[in-house]
Amino acid sequence: MGLQAKKSDRAPRSDAAANRERIIEVAGVMFRAGERTVSLEAVAKRAGVGIGTLYRHFASREALAGAVYRKEVEELVSLAGTADRTDDAPAALRKWLRATVDFVATKKGMAEALSWSARMPADLATYTSDRLTSSVEDLLRDALREGRSRSTITAQELLRVLVALCYEFDEPGWQARVIALLDVFLDGLLLTSQPATR
Repeated sequence: MGLQAKKSDRAPRSDAAANRERIIEVAGVMFRAGERTVSLEAVAKRAGVGIGTLYRHFASREALAGAVYRKEVEELVSLAGTADRTDDAPAALRKWLRATVDFVATKKGMAEALSWSARMPADLATYTSDRLTSSVEDLLRDALREGRSRSTITAQELLRVLVALCYEFDEPGWQARVIALLDVFLDGLLLTSQPATR
């Protein structure tokens, strides 16, 4: 009997966690697509949950946006750790920066939908900057260690270039244009062939 009770208690918690992750995922897609109306009601409907379920997890659009933001930052940090084990250093850095373009698209969507950029919590902005800068530093360090990168740019400078490119373009499909320009920049920074051995 006790074991049965434990199992039944565990199922609602599992369902609640799955609902929360689904809500965050759907909201991220909507923000990234630049949808002008990202209401909690619209997110709940697309996520297939009731509005009461959504409010149990997120009391406001700002709370939901913060959760989406943090999740995407953590995914980028995780990608940096995975990429440097599965790709050569230039490919890992290129993959990570392309993924970061999607992150900026989500952030731009949040700013448009919530007017959030001017009042983003300072601790969240610092958290984001610290985590992303650390990831780029690791990827650049790997490329430099392998003799595959020029040592003329810092992680912060590379992130500034990326963000500047992302905010230079606003037309539909801007991400593809940014990635094309980013590739040109990276071709100048990275040495894509392995250094000759002696």
